[in-house]
Amino acid sequence: MIHQILKDKPTKLFISITAFFVANALIAECIGGKIFSLEKFIGIHPANFTIFGQSGLSFNLTCGVLLWPLEFIITDVVNEYYGPKAVRRISYIAIALISYAFLMFYVAMKIAPADFWIGSKQSSGIPNMQDAFEGIFGQGMWIILGSLTAFLISQIVDVTVFHRIKKITGDKWVWLRATGSTLVSQLVDSFVVLFIAFKIGNGWSWQLVLAICIVNYCYKSTMAIVLTPLIYFIEKRIEKYVGHETAHQMKLSAMGKGNE
Repeated sequence: MIHQILKDKPTKLFISITAFFVANALIAECIGGKIFSLEKFIGIHPANFTIFGQSGLSFNLTCGVLLWPLEFIITDVVNEYYGPKAVRRISYIAIALISYAFLMFYVAMKIAPADFWIGSKQSSGIPNMQDAFEGIFGQGMWIILGSLTAFLISQIVDVTVFHRIKKITGDKWVWLRATGSTLVSQLVDSFVVLFIAFKIGNGWSWQLVLAICIVNYCYKSTMAIVLTPLIYFIEKRIEKYVGHETAHQMKLSAMGKGNE
């Protein structure tokens, strides 16, 4: 049986996509603690604009946003070829493994450090390695809860919007259902994570939450549009790998039309 699974190209493809999806999500969570300036990254001055009375806003984003757009692209690809059940499956797997990873981070932080290790990087400007370790891996529980909740809800929204558009457009206009579903789900994702992590968890005002939500959404929606051609590239690679006829049957099955 295992040999049949390993020889089946759609199955091997799904396993590979799932592995990348989970790894990409976990890496995004791990590097999300660093905030970077998008304006400085592209070599321009910070915008310093005002939204909802909140002044001095600019595109200061977590490094996690560099990878999250790929998650929604993968979601759209899995939606296209494997259907909503498959998207839910890989989403649940990702959430379970990310939760496990953060549990292990917490355990690692609480284990008593070796005395020599604590001051082992003083020559590099790090006086206490235990404090540095906890500073990197010790994200607040509200942020973790907000991130995982937003991820799950936005994935469900993405699946729903994607298939409603596909029922109308059929196999045409891949860009519309891919970009449209991502634009809606990214808005939900941006709001939910900020609401849980900072409105509930840190008592931010509604004005500040909504202002930062708009800033984050502007970046995410722009990336969703910019990365749309990548979906066409991935689809061509999939069709080349599994064959045109198999790819067509996969799409029909994803829409519940496998017998047509």
